[in-house]
Amino acid sequence: MAESVVLDPVDLHLLRLLQNDARATYRDLAAQVGVAPSTCLDRVTRLRRSGVILGHQLRLDPAKLGRGLQALLSVQVRPHRRELVGPFVERIRALPESLAVFHLTGPDDYLVHVAVADMADLQRLVLDDFTAHREVARVETRLIFQQWDCGPLLPRGAPGDKPSAKSA
Repeated sequence: MAESVVLDPVDLHLLRLLQNDARATYRDLAAQVGVAPSTCLDRVTRLRRSGVILGHQLRLDPAKLGRGLQALLSVQVRPHRRELVGPFVERIRALPESLAVFHLTGPDDYLVHVAVADMADLQRLVLDDFTAHREVARVETRLIFQQWDCGPLLPRGAPGDKPSAKSA
């Protein structure tokens, strides 16, 4: 398990701003946080190096790319051994239909979020890319009717919670 990183109020304020607009300039961030742009750059660089900031992502709309049907596939792998599950995960991650793969506890070993063109494409994916492999014991499919993105990881700061430039 990854270790926590100690963050001060300036770091938290920067992260709150960046999680809502990852394209904000260092100058704009520095002005909102109350530090010099060079200090802002140093802090964001440190947050990247320490692994707090994992990167920036371009999000695509699967429906606009011809993949308007999304589903969650619950997958049981048997036997559940490292020499089988490692290659299974890499194979599933390499599929262009796969959006996310989760390793679980409980009766299912994996939950795979997929986006496909239609029901025939989903059936092809399940039969050809999942159940055709000997280690896959079972696949349950759940269609996604609608999806909502959830709020930011860090809660908004309290109204009087703005750090001063002294804590930079």
